[in-house]
Amino acid sequence: MTEYDVIVVGGGPAGSTVSTLVAKRGHRVLLLERESFPRYQIGESLLPATVHGVAKLLGVHEEIERAGFTVKHGGTFRWGANPQPWTFDFAVSHRMAGPTSFAYQVERARFDKILLDNAARRGVDVREQHTVTDVLRDGDDPEGRVTGVRYQDADGAEHTAYARYVVDSSGNTSRLHTHAGGQRVYSEFFRNLALFGYWEGGARLPAPSEGNILCVAFDAGWFWYIPLSPTLTSVGAVVHPEHTARIQGDPETAMRELIDACPMISENLADATRVTEGIYGQLRVRKDWSYRNTDFHCPGMILVGDSACFVDPVFSSGVHLATYGATLAARSLNSALAGELEEKEAFAEFDARYRREYALFYEFLVGFYDLHQSEDSYFWAARKVANTAPTDLESFINLVGGVAGDEFTDTTGSRLAATSAELADAFTGTGHAEAKPGGGFLGSLLAAGAELQVGAALGDHGALDSAAVAGGLTVSGDGLSWERA
Repeated sequence: MTEYDVIVVGGGPAGSTVSTLVAKRGHRVLLLERESFPRYQIGESLLPATVHGVAKLLGVHEEIERAGFTVKHGGTFRWGANPQPWTFDFAVSHRMAGPTSFAYQVERARFDKILLDNAARRGVDVREQHTVTDVLRDGDDPEGRVTGVRYQDADGAEHTAYARYVVDSSGNTSRLHTHAGGQRVYSEFFRNLALFGYWEGGARLPAPSEGNILCVAFDAGWFWYIPLSPTLTSVGAVVHPEHTARIQGDPETAMRELIDACPMISENLADATRVTEGIYGQLRVRKDWSYRNTDFHCPGMILVGDSACFVDPVFSSGVHLATYGATLAARSLNSALAGELEEKEAFAEFDARYRREYALFYEFLVGFYDLHQSEDSYFWAARKVANTAPTDLESFINLVGGVAGDEFTDTTGSRLAATSAELADAFTGTGHAEAKPGGGFLGSLLAAGAELQVGAALGDHGALDSAAVAGGLTVSGDGLSWERA
Protein backbone atom coordinates (compact mmCIF):
# COMPACT_ATOMS: atom_id res chain seq x y z
CA MET A 1 0.00 0.00 0.00
CA THR A 2 1.44 3.39 -1.00
CA GLU A 3 -1.50 5.74 -0.43
CA TYR A 4 -2.59 6.86 3.03
CA ASP A 5 -4.63 9.55 4.68
CA VAL A 6 -1.71 10.61 6.86
CA ILE A 7 2.00 9.79 6.91
CA VAL A 8 3.76 10.48 10.22
CA VAL A 9 7.56 10.81 10.30
CA GLY A 10 9.02 9.90 13.70
CA GLY A 11 7.78 7.50 16.36
CA GLY A 12 8.48 9.43 19.57
CA PRO A 13 5.67 10.66 21.86
CA ALA A 14 4.50 13.28 19.35
CA GLY A 15 4.43 10.88 16.41
CA SER A 16 2.83 8.05 18.37
CA THR A 17 0.18 10.40 19.73
CA VAL A 18 -0.90 12.05 16.48
CA SER A 19 -0.90 8.76 14.55
CA THR A 20 -2.96 6.93 17.17
CA LEU A 21 -5.57 9.69 17.50
CA VAL A 22 -5.99 9.92 13.72
CA ALA A 23 -6.22 6.13 13.37
CA LYS A 24 -8.92 6.08 16.08
CA ARG A 25 -11.17 7.95 13.63
CA GLY A 26 -10.68 5.17 11.08
CA HIS A 27 -8.12 6.91 8.87
CA ARG A 28 -5.21 5.11 7.20
CA VAL A 29 -1.95 6.11 8.87
CA LEU A 30 1.64 5.17 8.05
CA LEU A 31 4.32 5.89 10.67
CA LEU A 32 7.98 5.78 9.59
CA GLU A 33 10.62 5.64 12.33
CA ARG A 34 14.34 5.57 11.48
CA GLU A 35 15.40 3.72 14.66
CA SER A 36 14.39 0.45 16.27
CA PHE A 37 12.54 0.70 19.60
CA PRO A 38 13.33 0.60 22.44
CA ARG A 39 15.96 3.28 21.97
CA TYR A 40 17.54 5.90 24.25
CA GLN A 41 16.03 9.37 24.58
CA ILE A 42 16.31 12.24 27.07
CA GLY A 43 13.31 14.14 28.49
CA GLU A 44 12.35 11.81 31.33
CA SER A 45 10.23 13.97 33.63
CA LEU A 46 6.52 14.18 32.71
CA LEU A 47 3.66 16.52 33.60
CA PRO A 48 0.19 15.31 34.70
CA ALA A 49 -1.48 16.37 31.43
CA THR A 50 0.42 13.67 29.52
CA VAL A 51 -0.15 10.97 32.12
CA HIS A 52 -3.83 11.56 32.88
CA GLY A 53 -5.02 13.43 29.79
CA VAL A 54 -3.24 12.37 26.61
CA ALA A 55 -2.45 8.82 27.78
CA LYS A 56 -6.11 8.20 28.62
CA LEU A 57 -7.19 9.59 25.26
CA LEU A 58 -4.72 7.18 23.64
CA GLY A 59 -6.06 4.29 25.70
CA VAL A 60 -2.68 3.53 27.23
CA HIS A 61 -2.96 5.02 30.74
CA GLU A 62 -3.44 1.68 32.50
CA GLU A 63 -0.38 0.18 30.81
CA ILE A 64 1.70 3.18 31.88
CA GLU A 65 0.42 2.77 35.44
CA ARG A 66 1.41 -0.91 35.43
CA ALA A 67 4.92 -0.07 34.15
CA GLY A 68 6.00 0.93 37.66
CA PHE A 69 7.53 4.30 36.81
CA THR A 70 8.57 6.60 39.67
CA VAL A 71 5.67 8.74 40.93
CA LYS A 72 6.34 12.49 40.80
CA HIS A 73 4.19 14.87 42.89
CA GLY A 74 5.96 18.01 41.72
CA GLY A 75 9.40 19.58 41.72
CA THR A 76 11.90 20.50 44.42
CA PHE A 77 14.17 23.48 43.79
CA ARG A 78 17.28 25.04 45.31
CA TRP A 79 16.75 28.22 43.36
CA GLY A 80 16.47 31.94 43.92
CA ALA A 81 17.20 34.01 46.99
CA ASN A 82 16.26 31.40 49.60
CA PRO A 83 19.20 29.08 50.41
CA GLN A 84 16.84 26.27 51.50
CA PRO A 85 15.15 23.92 49.01
CA TRP A 86 11.44 24.45 48.41
CA THR A 87 8.85 22.34 46.66
CA PHE A 88 6.16 22.94 44.08
CA ASP A 89 3.38 20.34 44.18
CA PHE A 90 0.97 19.91 41.27
CA ALA A 91 -1.82 19.84 43.83
CA VAL A 92 -1.28 23.51 44.77
CA SER A 93 -3.23 24.49 41.67
CA HIS A 94 -6.99 24.23 42.12
CA ARG A 95 -7.07 23.05 38.51
CA MET A 96 -4.84 20.09 39.34
CA ALA A 97 -5.97 19.09 42.84
CA GLY A 98 -7.33 15.59 43.30
CA PRO A 99 -6.29 12.03 42.50
CA THR A 100 -4.55 13.01 39.25
CA SER A 101 -2.20 15.59 40.77
CA PHE A 102 0.91 13.56 40.00
CA ALA A 103 3.02 12.48 37.04
CA TYR A 104 5.87 10.04 36.46
CA GLN A 105 9.62 10.04 35.96
CA VAL A 106 10.06 7.63 33.05
CA GLU A 107 12.80 5.75 31.30
CA ARG A 108 12.06 7.03 27.82
CA ALA A 109 13.17 3.81 26.12
CA ARG A 110 10.32 1.99 27.88
CA PHE A 111 7.78 4.82 27.82
CA ASP A 112 8.18 5.59 24.12
CA LYS A 113 7.90 1.92 23.18
CA ILE A 114 4.63 1.66 25.11
CA LEU A 115 3.22 4.54 23.05
CA LEU A 116 4.56 3.21 19.73
CA ASP A 117 3.29 -0.34 20.33
CA ASN A 118 -0.08 1.12 21.25
CA ALA A 119 -0.17 2.99 17.93
CA ALA A 120 0.36 -0.31 16.07
CA ARG A 121 -2.42 -1.99 18.06
CA ARG A 122 -4.75 0.89 17.16
CA GLY A 123 -4.28 0.28 13.46
CA VAL A 124 -1.29 2.47 12.57
CA ASP A 125 1.07 0.92 10.00
CA VAL A 126 4.27 1.27 12.06
CA ARG A 127 7.57 0.67 10.26
CA GLU A 128 10.78 0.93 12.24
CA GLN A 129 14.24 1.31 10.67
CA HIS A 130 12.64 3.28 7.85
CA THR A 131 14.29 6.63 7.13
CA VAL A 132 12.49 9.45 5.33
CA THR A 133 14.86 11.13 2.89
CA ASP A 134 12.65 13.69 1.17
CA VAL A 135 9.21 15.26 1.02
CA LEU A 136 7.17 15.02 -2.19
CA ARG A 137 5.21 17.95 -3.60
CA ASP A 138 2.44 18.29 -6.10
CA GLY A 139 3.88 18.26 -9.63
CA ASP A 140 7.43 18.54 -8.24
CA ASP A 141 6.72 22.23 -7.59
CA PRO A 142 9.11 23.32 -4.77
CA GLU A 143 6.31 25.53 -3.43
CA GLY A 144 3.49 23.09 -4.18
CA ARG A 145 1.33 21.12 -1.81
CA VAL A 146 3.04 18.32 0.14
CA THR A 147 1.74 14.99 -1.14
CA GLY A 148 3.97 12.31 0.36
CA VAL A 149 7.50 11.21 1.25
CA ARG A 150 10.44 9.30 -0.15
CA TYR A 151 12.06 6.84 2.27
CA GLN A 152 14.51 3.96 2.63
CA ASP A 153 13.66 0.68 4.33
CA ALA A 154 15.95 -1.31 6.64
CA ASP A 155 17.69 -2.86 3.62
CA GLY A 156 18.33 0.51 1.98
CA ALA A 157 15.72 0.09 -0.75
CA GLU A 158 14.03 3.31 -1.93
CA HIS A 159 10.26 3.76 -1.71
CA THR A 160 7.65 6.47 -2.09
CA ALA A 161 4.36 6.82 -0.24
CA TYR A 162 1.58 9.33 -0.77
CA ALA A 163 -0.95 10.86 1.61
CA ARG A 164 -3.35 13.74 1.97
CA TYR A 165 -1.24 14.96 4.89
CA VAL A 166 2.32 14.52 6.17
CA VAL A 167 3.21 15.10 9.84
CA ASP A 168 6.83 15.85 10.73
CA SER A 169 7.55 14.66 14.27
CA SER A 170 11.13 13.67 13.51
CA GLY A 171 12.78 15.75 16.23
CA ASN A 172 15.16 18.67 16.55
CA THR A 173 18.00 17.25 14.46
CA SER A 174 15.94 16.47 11.36
CA ARG A 175 15.79 18.93 8.47
CA LEU A 176 12.31 17.95 7.30
CA HIS A 177 10.81 20.95 9.09
CA THR A 178 12.32 23.21 6.43
CA HIS A 179 9.74 21.92 3.94
CA ALA A 180 7.01 23.72 5.90
CA GLY A 181 8.63 27.04 5.00
CA GLY A 182 9.64 29.88 7.28
CA GLN A 183 12.67 29.58 9.51
CA ARG A 184 13.71 28.35 12.93
CA VAL A 185 14.00 31.31 15.33
CA TYR A 186 16.29 30.76 18.32
CA SER A 187 15.83 32.46 21.67
CA GLU A 188 18.49 34.97 22.63
CA PHE A 189 17.67 34.15 26.25
CA PHE A 190 17.91 30.34 26.43
CA ARG A 191 21.09 29.21 24.69
CA ASN A 192 22.54 26.55 26.93
CA LEU A 193 24.37 23.24 26.78
CA ALA A 194 23.46 20.17 28.81
CA LEU A 195 26.02 17.57 29.92
CA PHE A 196 24.34 14.54 31.49
CA GLY A 197 24.72 10.93 32.58
CA TYR A 198 23.32 8.33 35.00
CA TRP A 199 24.23 7.21 38.52
CA GLU A 200 23.35 4.23 40.68
CA GLY A 201 22.85 4.67 44.41
CA GLY A 202 22.16 8.40 44.62
CA ALA A 203 20.35 9.87 47.63
CA ARG A 204 16.60 10.56 47.61
CA LEU A 205 14.56 13.45 48.98
CA PRO A 206 12.45 12.81 52.10
CA ALA A 207 8.96 11.38 51.56
CA PRO A 208 6.57 12.27 50.01
CA SER A 209 8.90 14.14 47.64
CA GLU A 210 11.31 11.28 46.97
CA GLY A 211 10.11 11.01 43.36
CA ASN A 212 10.30 14.72 42.57
CA ILE A 213 12.65 16.19 40.04
CA LEU A 214 15.31 18.19 41.92
CA CYS A 215 16.62 21.35 40.22
CA VAL A 216 19.59 23.06 41.83
CA ALA A 217 21.00 26.40 40.67
CA PHE A 218 24.71 27.16 41.04
CA ASP A 219 27.12 29.74 39.59
CA ALA A 220 27.64 27.99 36.25
CA GLY A 221 23.95 27.21 35.66
CA TRP A 222 21.72 24.52 37.14
CA PHE A 223 21.50 20.75 37.63
CA TRP A 224 18.61 18.36 37.12
CA TYR A 225 18.44 15.28 39.35
CA ILE A 226 15.71 12.83 38.28
CA PRO A 227 15.03 9.59 40.22
CA LEU A 228 14.10 7.03 37.55
CA SER A 229 13.95 4.10 39.97
CA PRO A 230 14.79 3.52 43.64
CA THR A 231 18.47 3.39 42.62
CA LEU A 232 18.89 4.90 39.11
CA THR A 233 19.21 8.70 38.74
CA SER A 234 19.47 10.91 35.67
CA VAL A 235 21.83 13.83 36.39
CA GLY A 236 22.48 16.73 34.05
CA ALA A 237 24.22 20.10 34.21
CA VAL A 238 22.77 22.95 32.10
CA VAL A 239 25.48 25.56 31.47
CA HIS A 240 26.24 28.46 29.17
CA PRO A 241 27.99 27.72 25.82
CA GLU A 242 31.13 29.43 27.16
CA HIS A 243 31.80 26.06 28.82
CA THR A 244 31.76 24.25 25.46
CA ALA A 245 35.51 23.79 25.22
CA ARG A 246 35.99 21.98 28.48
CA ILE A 247 32.86 19.84 28.02
CA GLN A 248 33.86 18.67 24.55
CA GLY A 249 37.48 18.30 25.54
CA ASP A 250 36.97 15.89 28.42
CA PRO A 251 33.35 15.31 29.52
CA GLU A 252 34.39 13.15 32.49
CA THR A 253 36.56 15.90 33.97
CA ALA A 254 33.98 18.57 33.17
CA MET A 255 31.18 16.64 34.88
CA ARG A 256 33.27 16.01 38.00
CA GLU A 257 34.16 19.71 38.22
CA LEU A 258 30.55 20.81 37.74
CA ILE A 259 29.30 18.38 40.39
CA ASP A 260 31.98 19.56 42.83
CA ALA A 261 30.85 23.16 42.20
CA CYS A 262 27.28 22.33 43.27
CA PRO A 263 27.30 21.14 46.91
CA MET A 264 23.74 19.76 47.02
CA ILE A 265 24.29 17.55 43.96
CA SER A 266 27.73 16.55 45.19
CA GLU A 267 26.27 15.43 48.53
CA ASN A 268 23.49 13.44 46.84
CA LEU A 269 26.03 11.60 44.70
CA ALA A 270 28.60 11.06 47.46
CA ASP A 271 27.89 7.32 47.70
CA ALA A 272 26.74 6.85 44.09
CA THR A 273 28.51 5.24 41.12
CA ARG A 274 28.19 6.46 37.55
CA VAL A 275 26.71 3.92 35.12
CA THR A 276 29.30 3.05 32.45
CA GLU A 277 27.57 0.26 30.48
CA GLY A 278 24.42 -0.15 28.42
CA ILE A 279 22.21 2.66 27.11
CA TYR A 280 22.98 4.78 30.20
CA GLY A 281 26.71 4.14 30.10
CA GLN A 282 28.01 7.35 28.53
CA LEU A 283 28.07 11.05 29.24
CA ARG A 284 26.11 12.94 26.60
CA VAL A 285 26.03 16.56 25.47
CA ARG A 286 22.94 18.26 24.07
CA LYS A 287 22.46 21.80 22.83
CA ASP A 288 19.42 23.00 24.80
CA TRP A 289 18.71 26.08 22.70
CA SER A 290 15.07 27.14 22.85
CA TYR A 291 13.46 27.85 19.47
CA ARG A 292 10.25 27.85 17.54
CA ASN A 293 9.56 27.74 13.82
CA THR A 294 7.91 30.73 12.22
CA ASP A 295 5.66 28.28 10.32
CA PHE A 296 4.12 25.24 11.99
CA HIS A 297 2.41 24.08 8.79
CA CYS A 298 2.03 24.49 5.05
CA PRO A 299 -0.51 23.01 2.61
CA GLY A 300 -0.46 19.26 3.22
CA MET A 301 2.11 19.29 6.05
CA ILE A 302 2.15 19.98 9.79
CA LEU A 303 4.94 20.06 12.42
CA VAL A 304 4.72 18.75 15.99
CA GLY A 305 7.11 18.12 18.87
CA ASP A 306 10.73 19.24 18.60
CA SER A 307 10.26 19.67 14.85
CA ALA A 308 8.07 22.67 15.67
CA CYS A 309 9.51 24.10 18.89
CA PHE A 310 11.58 23.45 22.01
CA VAL A 311 11.82 25.32 25.30
CA ASP A 312 14.29 25.13 28.20
CA PRO A 313 13.71 21.91 30.19
CA VAL A 314 13.72 23.23 33.78
CA PHE A 315 9.94 22.75 34.16
CA SER A 316 9.80 19.36 32.37
CA SER A 317 7.67 20.71 29.53
CA GLY A 318 9.19 18.75 26.63
CA VAL A 319 6.92 15.69 26.45
CA HIS A 320 3.90 17.80 27.41
CA LEU A 321 4.39 20.25 24.54
CA ALA A 322 5.04 17.34 22.16
CA THR A 323 1.96 15.31 23.08
CA TYR A 324 -0.28 18.35 23.49
CA GLY A 325 0.77 19.70 20.09
CA ALA A 326 0.23 16.24 18.59
CA THR A 327 -3.28 16.11 20.09
CA LEU A 328 -4.08 19.51 18.56
CA ALA A 329 -2.71 18.33 15.21
CA ALA A 330 -4.78 15.15 15.29
CA ARG A 331 -7.96 17.15 15.91
CA SER A 332 -7.19 19.38 12.94
CA LEU A 333 -6.32 16.44 10.69
CA ASN A 334 -9.45 14.52 11.65
CA SER A 335 -11.65 17.56 11.01
CA ALA A 336 -10.07 18.20 7.61
CA LEU A 337 -10.11 14.55 6.54
CA ALA A 338 -13.79 14.26 7.42
CA GLY A 339 -14.60 17.41 5.45
CA GLU A 340 -15.98 19.08 8.57
CA LEU A 341 -13.56 22.02 8.26
CA GLU A 342 -11.43 23.49 5.52
CA GLU A 343 -7.75 22.69 5.97
CA LYS A 344 -6.84 26.35 6.41
CA GLU A 345 -9.26 26.85 9.30
CA ALA A 346 -8.39 23.53 10.95
CA PHE A 347 -4.64 24.19 10.78
CA ALA A 348 -5.09 27.76 12.05
CA GLU A 349 -6.76 26.38 15.20
CA PHE A 350 -3.86 24.00 15.79
CA ASP A 351 -1.37 26.81 15.22
CA ALA A 352 -3.03 29.31 17.58
CA ARG A 353 -3.39 26.90 20.49
CA TYR A 354 0.07 25.38 20.09
CA ARG A 355 1.77 28.79 20.01
CA ARG A 356 -0.24 29.96 23.01
CA GLU A 357 0.91 26.97 25.08
CA TYR A 358 4.53 27.44 24.02
CA ALA A 359 4.38 31.16 24.84
CA LEU A 360 3.02 30.46 28.34
CA PHE A 361 5.88 28.10 29.14
CA TYR A 362 8.42 30.48 27.67
CA GLU A 363 7.13 33.41 29.71
CA PHE A 364 7.02 31.26 32.85
CA LEU A 365 10.65 30.27 32.34
CA VAL A 366 11.81 33.84 31.72
CA GLY A 367 10.22 34.86 35.01
CA PHE A 368 11.54 31.75 36.73
CA TYR A 369 15.14 32.40 35.67
CA ASP A 370 14.74 35.98 36.88
CA LEU A 371 14.23 34.67 40.43
CA HIS A 372 17.89 33.79 40.80
CA GLN A 373 19.63 36.60 42.65
CA SER A 374 23.28 35.89 41.93
CA GLU A 375 24.85 38.74 39.96
CA ASP A 376 28.45 37.52 40.24
CA SER A 377 27.95 34.82 37.59
CA TYR A 378 27.68 35.51 33.88
CA PHE A 379 25.10 32.74 33.52
CA TRP A 380 22.63 34.45 35.84
CA ALA A 381 23.50 38.10 35.28
CA ALA A 382 22.82 37.69 31.56
CA ARG A 383 19.35 36.38 32.35
CA LYS A 384 18.02 39.23 34.49
CA VAL A 385 15.29 40.37 32.15
CA ALA A 386 12.41 41.76 34.24
CA ASN A 387 13.34 45.26 33.06
CA THR A 388 13.58 44.24 29.42
CA ALA A 389 15.26 46.58 26.96
CA PRO A 390 13.25 47.40 23.83
CA THR A 391 15.47 45.35 21.53
CA ASP A 392 15.21 42.31 23.82
CA LEU A 393 11.47 42.84 24.05
CA GLU A 394 11.14 42.83 20.29
CA SER A 395 13.15 39.60 20.18
CA PHE A 396 10.89 38.06 22.83
CA ILE A 397 7.73 39.01 20.97
CA ASN A 398 9.02 37.74 17.66
CA LEU A 399 9.95 34.48 19.35
CA VAL A 400 6.80 33.61 21.25
CA GLY A 401 4.08 35.45 19.42
CA GLY A 402 4.87 35.45 15.75
CA VAL A 403 3.24 38.89 15.68
CA ALA A 404 4.21 42.50 15.02
CA GLY A 405 6.32 43.88 17.86
CA ASP A 406 4.25 47.01 18.47
CA GLU A 407 1.16 45.00 19.46
CA PHE A 408 2.55 44.27 22.92
CA THR A 409 5.37 46.79 23.32
CA ASP A 410 3.69 48.65 26.19
CA THR A 411 2.56 45.58 28.10
CA THR A 412 5.02 42.73 27.68
CA GLY A 413 7.77 44.18 29.87
CA SER A 414 5.35 44.78 32.75
CA ARG A 415 3.81 41.34 32.24
CA LEU A 416 7.22 39.69 32.54
CA ALA A 417 7.92 41.67 35.70
CA ALA A 418 4.53 40.67 37.13
CA THR A 419 5.17 37.03 36.30
CA SER A 420 8.52 37.15 38.06
CA ALA A 421 6.96 38.86 41.08
CA GLU A 422 4.19 36.25 41.34
CA LEU A 423 6.66 33.40 41.08
CA ALA A 424 8.87 34.99 43.71
CA ASP A 425 5.87 35.33 46.01
CA ALA A 426 4.94 31.69 45.48
CA PHE A 427 8.36 30.07 45.43
CA THR A 428 10.88 31.89 47.60
CA GLY A 429 9.37 30.90 50.92
CA THR A 430 10.50 27.83 52.81
CA GLY A 431 8.80 24.48 52.52
CA HIS A 432 6.08 24.15 49.90
CA ALA A 433 4.88 26.73 47.39
CA GLU A 434 1.35 28.00 47.86
CA ALA A 435 -1.11 28.82 45.11
CA LYS A 436 -2.77 32.22 44.94
CA PRO A 437 -6.57 32.42 44.90
CA GLY A 438 -7.78 31.94 41.34
CA GLY A 439 -4.62 30.14 40.28
CA GLY A 440 -2.72 33.21 39.01
CA PHE A 441 -0.10 32.69 36.35
CA LEU A 442 0.55 29.07 37.33
CA GLY A 443 -3.15 28.35 36.89
CA SER A 444 -3.01 29.78 33.39
CA LEU A 445 0.14 27.79 32.63
CA LEU A 446 -1.53 24.51 33.59
CA ALA A 447 -4.97 25.30 32.14
CA ALA A 448 -4.67 23.40 28.85
CA GLY A 449 -3.25 20.35 30.61
CA ALA A 450 -5.99 20.47 33.23
CA GLU A 451 -8.64 20.55 30.50
CA LEU A 452 -7.11 17.42 28.99
CA GLN A 453 -7.15 15.69 32.37
CA VAL A 454 -10.70 16.63 33.29
CA GLY A 455 -11.97 15.80 29.82
CA ALA A 456 -10.39 12.37 30.05
CA ALA A 457 -11.84 11.79 33.51
CA LEU A 458 -15.35 12.89 32.48
CA GLY A 459 -15.25 11.20 29.10
CA ASP A 460 -16.25 14.53 27.54
CA HIS A 461 -13.38 16.67 26.25
CA GLY A 462 -15.68 19.47 25.20
CA ALA A 463 -17.08 19.99 28.68
CA LEU A 464 -14.53 22.58 29.83
CA ASP A 465 -12.94 23.69 26.59
CA SER A 466 -13.47 27.25 25.46
CA ALA A 467 -12.70 28.69 22.03
CA ALA A 468 -9.21 30.12 21.56
CA VAL A 469 -10.79 33.20 19.98
CA ALA A 470 -14.31 34.59 20.25
CA GLY A 471 -16.63 32.57 18.05
CA GLY A 472 -13.88 30.09 17.27
CA LEU A 473 -13.67 26.31 17.46
CA THR A 474 -14.05 24.06 20.47
CA VAL A 475 -13.16 20.41 21.13
CA SER A 476 -15.52 17.57 20.24
CA GLY A 477 -16.79 15.38 23.06
CA ASP A 478 -14.47 12.50 22.18
CA GLY A 479 -11.47 14.86 22.04
CA LEU A 480 -10.53 13.86 18.48
CA SER A 481 -11.68 16.83 16.37
CA TRP A 482 -12.95 20.42 16.41
CA GLU A 483 -16.51 21.72 16.53
CA ARG A 484 -17.95 25.15 15.93
CA ALA A 485 -18.65 27.01 19.16
